[in-house]
Amino acid sequence: MKTPIFHDTTLRDGNQSLKKPWNIDEKLTVLRLITDLGIKHVEAGFPSAGGMDFEAVDAVCRTADASCTICALTRAIEKDIAVTAEALKHAANPRIHIVLAVSPFTIEHMLKKSPMAVKEIAVASVRQARSLMKDKGQVQFTGEHFGDCVDNLDFVKEVFLACADAGADVINMPNTVERYRPHMFTRMVEEVVAVLPKNVVASVHCHNDLGMATATSVESYFAGAVQIETCLNGIGERAGNANFFETAVVLHNCGVETGLNMNLFYDTAVRIAEMSGVPIHQKAPLFGGDVVIHRSGIHQDGAVKTKGMKKGAYRPMDFSVIGRKNNDHIGFTSQSGTAAIQDILAQAGHIITPEKAREMLNRCKEASERNGELTPEQIENIYLGRA
Repeated sequence: MKTPIFHDTTLRDGNQSLKKPWNIDEKLTVLRLITDLGIKHVEAGFPSAGGMDFEAVDAVCRTADASCTICALTRAIEKDIAVTAEALKHAANPRIHIVLAVSPFTIEHMLKKSPMAVKEIAVASVRQARSLMKDKGQVQFTGEHFGDCVDNLDFVKEVFLACADAGADVINMPNTVERYRPHMFTRMVEEVVAVLPKNVVASVHCHNDLGMATATSVESYFAGAVQIETCLNGIGERAGNANFFETAVVLHNCGVETGLNMNLFYDTAVRIAEMSGVPIHQKAPLFGGDVVIHRSGIHQDGAVKTKGMKKGAYRPMDFSVIGRKNNDHIGFTSQSGTAAIQDILAQAGHIITPEKAREMLNRCKEASERNGELTPEQIENIYLGRA
């Protein structure tokens, strides 16, 4: 398996979805967070969209480490491509990213052109970008709404091959709007990968409209897409983009070498939540407040018995790998059992027998039914007869 290329779109796709998009200084702060994680491919913005985005891309190019590939998005329009190349001129490794719709629906209702005209525009755009990048940089072509191309996939493959022949280094297949199950998308990815030249990188960009962007991105990697486009915390248009952290952890759990600084994941996710104004939900995978808490008696028994092990009975990973300090936290509610009482009291320095825990169980449950989840201090007070 090839090492996955994580192409981060937080500064472009993530930023454009925020209620208050970041200014240039904030973008540079996010850039540092991205690159500290070990990500080497960064999409910095959409320079032709306006002066601020142009300046931000230019600032990222001047600031980024020379080992980074800095990418900027453009429509398949001659003047936009020229502006994008200008914005990227100070990047050590620039990449022009051209996007053009290729699904039957968008060709008919948005572009209002014939399929042949769309193919011609795609090829001409790639040729222009290739001539501007010369040997210094790369060209990426995205067939927007690829996920809707089941009925015209042969045509889309023709477009992709023509773009590769015209000089595209990367062919990107986006699930621009998630509508169907992941397997439908990954079968299409497999078909494209099978015909692409070996020197062309296959890429996917998955949105999370139905909540499956992480799954689709991971399975697309195993279908042959080496580059995975993601956003930190999964921010992005509508329900967001594929979550970088989730995608990376799944691949890690599957034995794929990611080359990332995973110990920085938790702190970075918290920082992005603060900067974006998009809080981490308490049930969010990996980083939510509840994902390390066990409240059910059966789960608590398994969690206590496997505490300290890399693989826990009721957790997906050793959370210390991603910089999270608490693997298994026990919370006592009316659904909890004796293992919770023993563990909570042990944390307070009281080692008790299972028999003693059973004696306390009903009193603790009754208190929880009245008050909700009990604090360790409340459990200790019951044990010491203070409550």
